[in-house]
Amino acid sequence: MPGTVFGVVHLEVPPATSGLAIGALVAGIAAIGVAFVVLCFGLVGSDDGWGAWAAGAFTVLAVAAGAAGVALGVLARRQIRAVGPASSMRFQGQGLASAGLICGIAALVIAVVSFGAAVALQVAA
Repeated sequence: MPGTVFGVVHLEVPPATSGLAIGALVAGIAAIGVAFVVLCFGLVGSDDGWGAWAAGAFTVLAVAAGAAGVALGVLARRQIRAVGPASSMRFQGQGLASAGLICGIAALVIAVVSFGAAVALQVAA
């Protein structure tokens, strides 16, 4: 207040990295790793008859992790875009959230295509 001994202090709250964005990236990268395991088991085990079974088991895990990466990425992007009062907590990490979303989608595609290839190789053998 000008002319008085009182003043209003407004402390700026620095932005923090979104935990949802970090979780999305971790889940997306893990899902890609498991999706490549699906591919490897499908190719290696196709001659012995166990490739499609092992690939199917790991496909479930890859799809779950990929879906988690996509969901966390979407939630993180919403959290980062949310506008609150000036003194509220702000979040950053748009790139992490986008990368987690993209990795999750890529893992879903790789896992489903790899499982389809494993089943096709199993039937052909």
